[in-house]
Amino acid sequence: MKRREFIRAAVPAAVIPSLIGGFTFKAFGASSWLSALTAAQVETDHVLVLIQLNGGNDGLNTVIPIDQYSNLFNARSNIIIPQNKILKLSKTSETGLHPSLTGLQSLYEEGKLNIIQSVGYPSPNFSHFRATDIWLTASDSNQVLNSGWIGRYLNEEYPNFSVGYPNATMPDPLAIQIGSVVSPALQGPGLNMGMAISDPNNFYNLINGIQDSAPNTPSGKELTYIRQVAQQTQQYASVIKSAASKVTQQNPYPTGNSLADQLKIVSRLIAGGLKTRIYMVSIGGFDTHANQVNATQTETGTHAVLLKRVSDAIKAFMDDLRFQNVSKRVMGMTFSEFGRRVKSNASGGTDHGAAAPMFVFGDGVQSGITGNNPTINTVVNVNDNLPMQYDFRSVYASILQNWFCVPTTTLNNVMLKDFQQLNLIKSAYSCNSTNTSNPNLSAGKKLISNYPNPFVDSTNIEIKTQGGHTLLQVFDVQGRMIITLLDSVIAAGIHIVRFENQGWGPGIYYARLQNGSVQQVCTMLIVR
Repeated sequence: MKRREFIRAAVPAAVIPSLIGGFTFKAFGASSWLSALTAAQVETDHVLVLIQLNGGNDGLNTVIPIDQYSNLFNARSNIIIPQNKILKLSKTSETGLHPSLTGLQSLYEEGKLNIIQSVGYPSPNFSHFRATDIWLTASDSNQVLNSGWIGRYLNEEYPNFSVGYPNATMPDPLAIQIGSVVSPALQGPGLNMGMAISDPNNFYNLINGIQDSAPNTPSGKELTYIRQVAQQTQQYASVIKSAASKVTQQNPYPTGNSLADQLKIVSRLIAGGLKTRIYMVSIGGFDTHANQVNATQTETGTHAVLLKRVSDAIKAFMDDLRFQNVSKRVMGMTFSEFGRRVKSNASGGTDHGAAAPMFVFGDGVQSGITGNNPTINTVVNVNDNLPMQYDFRSVYASILQNWFCVPTTTLNNVMLKDFQQLNLIKSAYSCNSTNTSNPNLSAGKKLISNYPNPFVDSTNIEIKTQGGHTLLQVFDVQGRMIITLLDSVIAAGIHIVRFENQGWGPGIYYARLQNGSVQQVCTMLIVR
């Protein structure tokens, strides 16, 4: 969806938001008899913080498949991280982190970080704008939606918004974006469900009672008067100021780090008692087509600086939440509109790709690695991508159902279809009692294979399933799904599915099995 269409949709004709010092507010009168109508459908004090990495983060230099290092070196020798610099993770010798991610490494060792491998969607789009819209709206790649996934969720929870809000039951914003424009993710079916704080300076001006200066002219004096009158009527501004004023001390945050500045505000508002469920922050610069690394020291450079800012900001945020005694309420998640290609380019960078890892963090997160290292082939072409292991909407759906306790019927209205549930949340924090001791219960077991391999006309794909809904798809080397071979409920056991070559050219293809929370990918080779 085009940006200006989202902006138009975000401003309903009947309600005109007023902008004060970069804040977008809607003020409505509270009425006691509306409390029952305006109460949330599900009571929860859980909070989700979304961190958007704008530009498309290079996942292969972020979460590094050490067991694939030789082939990875062949594909990107001019940007690969030296193997002796890779940060190690406990309980695995096969996967490591970029050396800038010491903060995330620490959270992993503390049992508060889940790394989800190869997250994407069928038929990926490589345009920044369109790919971002897909991630924010949770649409199919060939589908355009006018609402965001968070907006649909909040609309289900607060179906009468904005009539009667704020009120005694929900006096606070439903969602807050740190940024000048409310994210399309917060757009509901009828109106925007969130508000924006344009930048940290305006936030501190608000809570300290500082007004942006206006010129000493007749129009400037009128502007000052309008601001003063409007600010008196902004009930959301009042509750935000009240929440912020309750927090007089915070744990240290890194300086010169815009993401840390945003997360510091989020922590303060959470600790100050806002009932707001969703916060969104962002950091840009990840479109690293050139000079991604310093040529003589590839663990340094542009990408390393960006990753350090993200890692240091998240670690400081988590430390501050613990200092404020609110960390058990908060879960965070990083996402980017796409990953980068497997093969680097001649400019010392990487081009737009497909699947990439996500980080989910918090006290309630089931720590570990969800999924397996992506397979890096011996020979990699310039257009080759990683096939997805997990649909990004499975991550969204799992968090909504297990963190926010969204019922299945409501979840289908939000996500628009049924997606795979992932074990991302510890049982003590989850709405469901499922044992989540291992994010991938069948890691290490071979669940899918094919024979013959290589093949010309057809091959038999053998899958092992625990029963229930089973999905079998085939992807090409560019990360595009070319066919779905199985999508149904089947009995537990071993099954054979025949894959006929319907005119696809010679080369590498990937068969992807999904069975409940478990998935696995195998490599197939078509020859002439």
